[in-house]
Amino acid sequence: MKRQEKRPVGRVKAVVHFLMSADPRPPITGHCPLSAAVRPLWIGPVVVDPPVLQAPMAGFTNYAYRQIVRELGGVGLPATEMVSARGFLQRDARSRDLPDRLWGVLDEPRPLAVQIWDNDPETLAAVGARLAHEFRVSVVDINFGCPVRDISQKARSGSYLLRYPQHVGAIVARVVEACRPIPVTAKIRTGWTRDTINAIDVAQAIEAAGGAAVTVHGRTAQDLYRGTADWDRIAEVKTHLRRIPLVGNGDLRTPQDVVEAFRRYGVDGVMIGRAALARPWLFRQVRAALRGEPIPPDPTPAEQRRLLFEHYRLIADRFGIERGTILMRRYACCYGHGYRGVRAFRAAVCAASTPEQFIHAVDKAFATDSSGA
Repeated sequence: MKRQEKRPVGRVKAVVHFLMSADPRPPITGHCPLSAAVRPLWIGPVVVDPPVLQAPMAGFTNYAYRQIVRELGGVGLPATEMVSARGFLQRDARSRDLPDRLWGVLDEPRPLAVQIWDNDPETLAAVGARLAHEFRVSVVDINFGCPVRDISQKARSGSYLLRYPQHVGAIVARVVEACRPIPVTAKIRTGWTRDTINAIDVAQAIEAAGGAAVTVHGRTAQDLYRGTADWDRIAEVKTHLRRIPLVGNGDLRTPQDVVEAFRRYGVDGVMIGRAALARPWLFRQVRAALRGEPIPPDPTPAEQRRLLFEHYRLIADRFGIERGTILMRRYACCYGHGYRGVRAFRAAVCAASTPEQFIHAVDKAFATDSSGA
């Protein structure tokens, strides 16, 4: 029993490190004027307004997280966790049950994007067609950017495919055909390694194949999440696209970062990932900044407590109290960023195995303003 309990805690510690490395700067409030109007983003017939997309992130951007983001407001296009197309078909053949990563997709509000991954055009087309015509999602996105070893090297999918722009084009063309008229997009990185930067070639292959938009993360697969995103490389891709919009992604941690991305790099939209796991209210702050309005402050500890318990309720309703409590260790660690005592809070929730322990840890941490202000 003890060995089983240690494993989730270790994973949560890794998640905390991942989040802390993504968002080292304090939240910013006040005015953030934009010199030029930012127009809505059109992905085929789908309008994304504001042109701010929520990144698909495995293990995090499930239905519960998306509901929190929708409640807070400011996101133009939410997205699911990335879904294995092969796994979807195999599960469907066995039981007809939907993968957990498609929890809520049938009934939740639109617009909504679902991201899928594999390396076989027919497999991706089969799942894309189901998503487009049965689930009626707004956008089908194909992942060509994931650098995680199990996907990029073992499965030869995700960012592995950046080495083969022609194959990327063949995949996109087949999925576009299967999903029509639902738009198909793709997410890529700047290249497989720093010596093989080829985002322009890959983006042009996606456009030629009928893709409706492309998102570029400003790192290579080799970089993983180290260093800083290269926005000059992202901007360079924009100049080589004739028809489709470009969405920039990487190191967007504050409203000012997003304003600068539009102002300096000329992107058509932005995608926010890790920073919004720790601060899902970042989207509404970004929306205000893009409108030249006062930026709303971060929620108070009491408001964060309410959001956290709503998150917990949704998870427990889906997975049951026991499993839901264990799963909430990961999600709860995203809350309380910047508050004094957050380390003790995270240690307490990582050790919680019952609802009573979890609730006690949350109540203790969020009962009063612990920011020290």
